[in-house]
Amino acid sequence: MKVLYFLISILALASYVAFAYDPSPLQDFCVAIQDPKDGVFVNGKFCKDPILVKAEDFFKHIETGNTSNPLGSQVTPVIVDQLFGLNTLGISLARIDFAPKGLNPSHTHP
Repeated sequence: MKVLYFLISILALASYVAFAYDPSPLQDFCVAIQDPKDGVFVNGKFCKDPILVKAEDFFKHIETGNTSNPLGSQVTPVIVDQLFGLNTLGISLARIDFAPKGLNPSHTHP
């Protein structure tokens, strides 16, 4: 009987995880471009032709932040304007650099 309860709980958990996605994705991906001449307008940005998309559209090297401030930390946000592959994915990124004993100030994510 314990095995049955265990299996039911695992199935319930698996079914919950299966629905963890953006409820209405417009498309699989839409790499943003600055020049709108050959693009399609989606989510406030023009999309690159999917045939022309490269792996580099989903990668950006972010330089080390300057941590010589009173908190000893630097947050560098990365949004679709810097990393074009983030368009329509519903995510953003941030790089946080800390000096030794650096602090991340209290903040919220609304």
